[in-house]
Amino acid sequence: MKLVIIKYNAGNIQSVLYALERIGVEAIVTDDHAAIMSADKVIFPGVGEASTAMQYLQARQLDKLIANLTQPVLGICLGMQLMCAYSEENNTQCLGIFEEHVKKFQPNSMVQANLKVPQIGWNTITHLQTPIFNQVKENSYCYFVHGYYAALGEHTIAQTDYVQPYSSALHKNNFYGLQFHPEKSAGIGEQILKNFIQL
Repeated sequence: MKLVIIKYNAGNIQSVLYALERIGVEAIVTDDHAAIMSADKVIFPGVGEASTAMQYLQARQLDKLIANLTQPVLGICLGMQLMCAYSEENNTQCLGIFEEHVKKFQPNSMVQANLKVPQIGWNTITHLQTPIFNQVKENSYCYFVHGYYAALGEHTIAQTDYVQPYSSALHKNNFYGLQFHPEKSAGIGEQILKNFIQL
């Protein structure tokens, strides 16, 4: 099996590679169009800011390439957000794979005043759907680092509650997205990565 991690200017690529190594899977890191298109599975990770990441993808025509891939694709954190239609982060038009919009967390009451933005740390995932969550229990804890979130929508396959309920995972056709970092989510994250590899 050929697994490719898309190389671009928003990386947590090294930690994803280590996580894959732990489950016995090798991956190639590349921005080469032919290599990405010929892969069996593609991972699109990301930590960073939406508009500069989109500009980088557009400059290398990776935006159109990613949106037209037909094999299983997994977006992680910013990668998932860039797969949505639009992000409030610097008013960014994204890839439009998922219709959901990405919004900034806005704690809006005295009760929420102690909720820091960005959300950093462990939180639960619920309402789990699709085979990517095989052998993952409801209310499992995963590791999050993000100040923006994808709203709940028709493609939501997992929810998390922070400020309000939002999509912690999305799925449409061959595209999957995770807002949390499976590579930092211990055994649960490894199970989810294994499930993606086995799709």
